[in-house]
Amino acid sequence: MKTIYDIQQYLKKFGTIIYIGNRLADLEMMEDEVRELYKAQCMPSEDYQMAILLLRSEIAKQKDRQIREER
Repeated sequence: MKTIYDIQQYLKKFGTIIYIGNRLADLEMMEDEVRELYKAQCMPSEDYQMAILLLRSEIAKQKDRQIREER
């Protein structure tokens, strides 16, 4: 997995499509879903680690954007 799109496609394999309308909320929900798939042993460790790293990075970017927009 190299992009958020890859994570979305992976989740789609399990019938999970996430669209809340708020990018930050979407990313946080994807992170929760990835955690649940890993706990259910439906996701290999290396995919889990990469997905969490990508999601946390993107979440941090979104939070920074929100902070800048509030100023």
